[in-house]
Amino acid sequence: MSGRERAFPLAVSRTLLALVLLGYAAWTVMPMVWVAFSSFKTDTAILRDPLAMPVWAEADFGAYRRAWEGARLGDYFLNSTLVTAASVGLILALGAPAAYALARFRLPLGRAAYTLFLAGLMIPAQLAMVPLFFELRALGLLDSRLGLVLVYAANGLPFAVFILAGFFRGLPRTLYEAAVVDGCGEFSAFRRVMLPLARPGLVTVAIFQFIGIWKEYFFAFMLVGGGAGEARTLPLGLANLAITAQYGGDQARLFAGLVVVTLPILLVYILLQRQLVGGIAAGALKG
Repeated sequence: MSGRERAFPLAVSRTLLALVLLGYAAWTVMPMVWVAFSSFKTDTAILRDPLAMPVWAEADFGAYRRAWEGARLGDYFLNSTLVTAASVGLILALGAPAAYALARFRLPLGRAAYTLFLAGLMIPAQLAMVPLFFELRALGLLDSRLGLVLVYAANGLPFAVFILAGFFRGLPRTLYEAAVVDGCGEFSAFRRVMLPLARPGLVTVAIFQFIGIWKEYFFAFMLVGGGAGEARTLPLGLANLAITAQYGGDQARLFAGLVVVTLPILLVYILLQRQLVGGIAAGALKG
């Protein structure tokens, strides 16, 4: 078989793969584009022809203001930002030292502790909802941002330890020994040498936890949904907005709320996609 005959099936397979990927990309992107366009349409235009492009001369640019102020999405956005930032920071602050200790040292109960963290990945956290509810009520943390932060941090720690332990195991021990020879103590060697080298893993964990916590609904609904609403996050606000739009109209405001919830996730992924892909690849090689 000549080189041209071998190249033809390869070109056909690459073309088919490209078409499949383009089709999947269109299937994924088009609903988001449709939601964004619908947020500028009036209710009449949405009901008359949902798939039509908005007529910009008749566009409704006040849907975002009505969603942000009238539906209190501004307050919920602030709550989600504070809860997500604090939860991700706490997960990294606790998960990195725990993963380093389990990966680097032979502890008497190290394997048992690591297995316990893995069990946190395999057992659904929703099974602990009832005792968790009563525990937070006893501590006075129901309907509070602090209660959500503690729950999200505890729920995210197993994943962080599992990912970061693989990174720390893959780092050369000679770097740690060189840091000790240069006069670093145990904590100083971890903070100055080993932790910066695990940056791809830290970024990977931060992105996954950010996405998961930002859109989390179940714990937020159970722990703050029945309160006065001062600690409600964006998913809860969006659910209330969906109910209001269903019975009271103003579909454009609902689509604007969807854009407000989705846009931060898209921005974080676009800005950090290289670090995310690199971290996943490095973790696969080291783990």
